[in-house]
Amino acid sequence: MKVMIGGFLILLLLCLFAFSGPCPAKPLTPIPSPQTSICDSASDEAILAALATRPPIPFTSEEPTEDIEAALESTASFSPTVTSGSISQDRSPVQVAIANIPPPQEPSKLEESAGTIADPFQPVNRAFFQFNDKFYFWVLKPVATGYNTVVPEDARVGVHNFFSNLATPVRLVNCLLQFNLKCVGTETFRFLLNSTFGLAGFLDPAKKEFNVGKQDKDLGQTLGVWGIGPAFYINWPILGPSSLRDTVGYVGDLFLDPLTYLNISVFINVGVRAYAQVNEASLTIGEYESLKESAVDPYIAVKDAYHQYRQNKISSKSPSKSP
Repeated sequence: MKVMIGGFLILLLLCLFAFSGPCPAKPLTPIPSPQTSICDSASDEAILAALATRPPIPFTSEEPTEDIEAALESTASFSPTVTSGSISQDRSPVQVAIANIPPPQEPSKLEESAGTIADPFQPVNRAFFQFNDKFYFWVLKPVATGYNTVVPEDARVGVHNFFSNLATPVRLVNCLLQFNLKCVGTETFRFLLNSTFGLAGFLDPAKKEFNVGKQDKDLGQTLGVWGIGPAFYINWPILGPSSLRDTVGYVGDLFLDPLTYLNISVFINVGVRAYAQVNEASLTIGEYESLKESAVDPYIAVKDAYHQYRQNKISSKSPSKSP
C-alpha cells in the first residue's frame, strides 16, 4: 500500500514537472512617440478603423456643401428669388451658379443683335475681296498716289465736284421716288447754281455760299426706304462691297447717269469712269489702310462697315419705319 501511494506521488510530480514551465512575459506595447506615424504604432485594422471613422474634410472653411446629386435634383424645380437685385442668400452655390446661366438665344436673335448681313457666298466673296485688296495696293493706290503728286488738291476737288454735279439726275429721280420734295428742291437748286456760277460744276457755290449740301440718293437706298431688305452680301470685283438690293439699284442708276450715254466709244466711256475712280481714290488714300490695320479680320470689318453705312442711310431717310 505504501509502495502504491509512493508511486502515485512520484507520477504526480513527474506530470507537474512535464506540463509546467516558466510563464512567458507579456510583451509591452510600445508607446508611439510624437514623430511616429500611425502606420508604425498600430495594426492595419486600427488604421482602417481610424480612417473610416474620421470626418470628411470640408471643401471650404464654411459648412459642407450639399451632395451634388441632391443639389442638382433640387435645381430642377428651383426658380431664383430676386431681392433687391440679387439672388437670395439661402440658396446653395450650385443653385446660384445654374440660376446665373443666361438662357440660350435663337440664331435669328443673335444675328439681329449683331447687326450683320447674310453672307451665304462667303468663300467667293472672300476670293473677290482678296482680288480687290491686291488690285488696290498693286494698281489703284500707286496710280492715285502718282496722280496725287502731279495734280494739286484744289484741281482734284474740282474734278470731284464736276462728276458729282453731272450725276444730279440720279439723285433727283431718287428724291422723287422717295416723295421727298425738300430733296427735289435742294438738288434742283444746286444743279442750276453750280452749273452756271460754279463753272459747269467744278466749283460748289451752293455749298460754300449757301450751305446747301448734296443729297446723297441712289436707287438701292430708295428700295431700302420702301421696305426691301438687302437679301445677302456680295463683294464684286473692282466695284467692291454691295448687296443684292444695292446691285439692282446700281444697275438702275446706270440708266440715269449721263455718262452711260457717252456713246463716243466704249473705251472712252470706261476710261472716263476709271479716271473718276482714280480721282476719288486720290482724295481718300489712307482710309482703307487704317480700317485694315485696326481689324482682326479685314473682310468682316469691311462687310460690317458697309452694311451699317447703308442701314444708317436708309433709316435716316425712311418716311416710315426702317426695314
